[in-house]
Order: sequence, then C-alpha cells, then structure tokens
Amino acid sequence: MTAPAAELMQRLGLSDDELCEVLDVDPLAVITGELDHRPELAILLALTAEATERVGPQTLRSWMRRHGPNGIPLAHLRARDFAAFEDDLAALAERGYVLRRG
Repeated sequence: MTAPAAELMQRLGLSDDELCEVLDVDPLAVITGELDHRPELAILLALTAEATERVGPQTLRSWMRRHGPNGIPLAHLRARDFAAFEDDLAALAERGYVLRRG
C-alpha cells in the first residue's frame, strides 16, 4: 500500500473496502500503489490535515461515523460526494465535535 493511501486510511479510520470505495479503485491498485490517477487521495489528505490538527486523530475517526448536521461524513465519502464531505469538514471546523444525547 502506498504511504498516502495508508495515511488516509489511518487518519479517517477506514477499512480496506471503504478506502477502495472512496477512491473508486480495486484492492490490487491500492496494494501495487497505482493511485497516481486518483486526485481524490491528495485532495482528501489536504482537506483532512487541518481537521486532524484541530480535533485530533481519534476524534476525527469517531466523527467520521457519527451523524452530523449534514449527515454522516463516511456516508458522503462512500457515495463519493466530496462536496458534502467538504461541507462536513467546514461544520466540524465551525462547531467542533458536538455530542448529543440519543
């Protein structure tokens, strides 16, 4: 696995299958490092770098799977709705990680 793909996977707490779905690649492409044609990888790393610094890596991984004001960030990534994911990150930067009673 390439270092950027492993970094994104670790940063967001993604499984192998989730990473492949987000990047729209097969597992072999991830293993062999054939991700140069996927600009999403560098963009997602850049977008999530500030959030990691702001809330910390564990909180970011937890946030990915929680329902926020715009939906579940991981669901947006899995649907490859990167604009919605960017909105999720903006809400996180603005509001922080808000926990509510169920």
